Amino acid sequence: MDLSNHRRNNGQSRRLRKGMYILPSVFTTANLAAGFYAISQTALGAAHAQGLLGAPGVDPLQLAARYFNHAALAIGFAVFFDGMDGAIARLTNTVSDFGKELDSLADMVTFGVAPAILAWTWGFFALPSTLNTDLRVKLVQFGAIIVFAFLTAGACRLARFNIQLNPQPKNPGRPDRKYFVGMPIPGGAGSLAAVVHLFLGYPIRAWWGSIVWMVYIFVCSFLMISTWRFWSAKSIDFRSRRASRFFVLFALILAAIWFFHRYVLFAMVITYMLSGVLSRLVYAFRRKDSVPPTAPPREIPGEL
Repeated sequence: MDLSNHRRNNGQSRRLRKGMYILPSVFTTANLAAGFYAISQTALGAAHAQGLLGAPGVDPLQLAARYFNHAALAIGFAVFFDGMDGAIARLTNTVSDFGKELDSLADMVTFGVAPAILAWTWGFFALPSTLNTDLRVKLVQFGAIIVFAFLTAGACRLARFNIQLNPQPKNPGRPDRKYFVGMPIPGGAGSLAAVVHLFLGYPIRAWWGSIVWMVYIFVCSFLMISTWRFWSAKSIDFRSRRASRFFVLFALILAAIWFFHRYVLFAMVITYMLSGVLSRLVYAFRRKDSVPPTAPPREIPGEL
């Protein structure tokens, strides 16, 4: 009797263990679903911005803004899902090769393809028809090149992350902290989506705004392929006694996002981007100051 109970308990434990392996993949699938939804909403927004779709008596740009904003919000939720699947896998000790590959493929769609299409259509498809035709066409073409650079940088960032076992940033920080080498691709996607959401999806209408947008996308692309350090949430140990402090901080951030989501999310991504740049600059200045001065050559007696 005791033996049968033992076997039954072991069977239940194995089934529970298998179920725990599925849980992180559920959040990864939600991440992928958010990316697909963002692409579909971007396509509808682009169609309205081009005047291909519309409703009687409704400004097509307002409809386009609604769909673009939905796409940006979907990418924002995907960032949360992506963080959750990794955190759950580490907490439950259910990290697997299948989960890593699935997460990487989902990230390429949600944080590579989806924000690239959104950035291109939002920033260049709604330029006014009164603008010089050649300038308008060139802006759209240059925009396509820049967003493709963003997509390529995101793919390189994921590939580098997958093959490096223990990556070290060019400007190392505290040895007890974990850092990302280069801005992670969810951060790059979130940086683009936060700007779109800041303007509630209303597309760019001025030619100079499209140029500023191109520069911003290029900066995000460069930060992803850089070897500079960016803070990683993996350095937080939720099992430690100090974890309660992070939960309080997390609750405060959630409250701020709930009431002031447009400005708080934009401030968060800009702060995260600047953190990598500033850490690199600080390291460069400290390294320059720490270099000992070169001693003057010794004079040999008898030589002029």
